[in-house]
Amino acid sequence: MERGSMREILSVSALNERIKALLEEGFPLLWVEGEVSNLHRPASGHVYFTLKDAKSQIRAVIFRTPFGRGRNGAAAFALEEGMGLVCRARLSVYPPRGDYQLIVDAVEPKGLGALQKAFEQLKARLEAEGLFAPDRKRPIPFLPERIGVVTSPTGAVIRDILTVTGRRFPSVPILIVPVRVQGVEAPAEIIRALDEMPLVPGVDVIILARGGGSLEDLSAFNDEGVARAIARSPIPVISAVGHETDFTIADFTADLRAATPSAAAEMVVPRRADLREAIESLRLRLIRRQQGDADRLRGRVAELAGRLRDPKRRLAEIRIALDDALERMRIRLNHLQRVRRQDWVHLAVRLGHQSPRGRIAEGLRLVDALGNRLQASWQRRSEQRSNRLQALLALLDSLSPLAVLNRGYSITRRLPEGTIIRQVQDIPVGQRIAVRLAAGSLQATVTEIFKEGPHGQGEV
Repeated sequence: MERGSMREILSVSALNERIKALLEEGFPLLWVEGEVSNLHRPASGHVYFTLKDAKSQIRAVIFRTPFGRGRNGAAAFALEEGMGLVCRARLSVYPPRGDYQLIVDAVEPKGLGALQKAFEQLKARLEAEGLFAPDRKRPIPFLPERIGVVTSPTGAVIRDILTVTGRRFPSVPILIVPVRVQGVEAPAEIIRALDEMPLVPGVDVIILARGGGSLEDLSAFNDEGVARAIARSPIPVISAVGHETDFTIADFTADLRAATPSAAAEMVVPRRADLREAIESLRLRLIRRQQGDADRLRGRVAELAGRLRDPKRRLAEIRIALDDALERMRIRLNHLQRVRRQDWVHLAVRLGHQSPRGRIAEGLRLVDALGNRLQASWQRRSEQRSNRLQALLALLDSLSPLAVLNRGYSITRRLPEGTIIRQVQDIPVGQRIAVRLAAGSLQATVTEIFKEGPHGQGEV
């Protein structure tokens, strides 16, 4: 731009900053419709994608903090390649690259609400995990000891449940755990109530209830955390959320679904009047059965009484038979005693023949004989070894140089090394010597040396 002779020269960064300011001021908030492509989720948690139509495309980003809720506060749903979206966004420029992009703060699927999309995605995922499987559903007790009701403390739902249970079986106690059933805080309160219910003694069934409403109103019961709390509850759960046509994730996860809260109250307790009628019917059947049994027994007694015409005669026959049996038993016992006595005598004789006493005495005699032989052999060997030892000692004594010393000889050694002197040539005059005698030893110094002559006379 020229002003007279002056020109304004912009840097690339300054130009991009001006363009960024113009775009953000000119497009503070807009709704853009397009199809998702080039979807990318880095470790930062932000979501980058391209929003395109048949003729053009624009980059878009959803930062981690605002992502996950639509413009109506809807639950999160997962973006997918090729998904049609309606985005609420601001138009901005990324100055380092000079690219303009959409900064999205709310999204919803095109042609399908975000809540419905989130519902379908969560339902498919939990169903794949097996949370809806029929084999994990637990039976509802026929007559619960105590009923736990997780719902709002105000409104028609709790009144309907109390009215129906009071009419059907008023003596069953009901524990009401008040929670929010709508809003951001509702899922956390419902989860906490379901987790704490097993701590209450006697509660053996739970009713999770709320009235009807839109999909957004029922969003707390489409929460994944609520579904998993229902699945891990050790107490059976009845889901009574909305109207008969409303279905939530809680309905699929619960052990039993009731169309309405009133229907849940009817399912959880039987009618006391029906039970009384059933008990009365069973009582009458029992009375009739007892009367029939009594009639049959009376007929049987009458029949037996007719057959038992003279009990005294029958008793006499029994006494005679008893005396006969006693006599036969006495004879049999005497015979058995004789047979057993003979067997005992025979066994005593055989035992005497096989008695180990004789063999033991014979063994003792053999042991004594062997002991005497061993002692004599030991004495002979000891004497032989002693005689041999004496002979060896005598031989050793005869060969000992000490015996030679006893005959008047001595052993002379050179000091200090102790070498034995065998001839006079081995020592000079003045050499110190040690002389070993038969009894003791002495030291001396050589003063003269005599060499033996041919006739045994010494020579100096």
